[in-house]
Amino acid sequence: MSEEAKPVSFNILDKQYQVACKPSEQEQLLATVHYLDMKMREIRDTGKVVGAERIAVMAALNVTHDLLQHQQHGRADEAASNRIRSMQQRLDSVLSSLSNPAT
Repeated sequence: MSEEAKPVSFNILDKQYQVACKPSEQEQLLATVHYLDMKMREIRDTGKVVGAERIAVMAALNVTHDLLQHQQHGRADEAASNRIRSMQQRLDSVLSSLSNPAT
């Protein structure tokens, strides 16, 4: 059975928006809204960026930059894990051959 999307209202920088959202995704949507609103308020409060559209673009750039850094960090972690696994396999192989020398 498929969930039907329902309208969800929220505010970002004191402006009201409404989007359709499945009930099972509403909590995540509201957490996302809260995060975006917080980022936009931080940018607005610096006083260096004026206008909701410019604030939104700067927030989008900041959030996207954070996401890409996180993804790159994750790939680096995965590569390191693969190298460690490979070294463990080689060590296991060497230790195994030392404990069971061929006669």
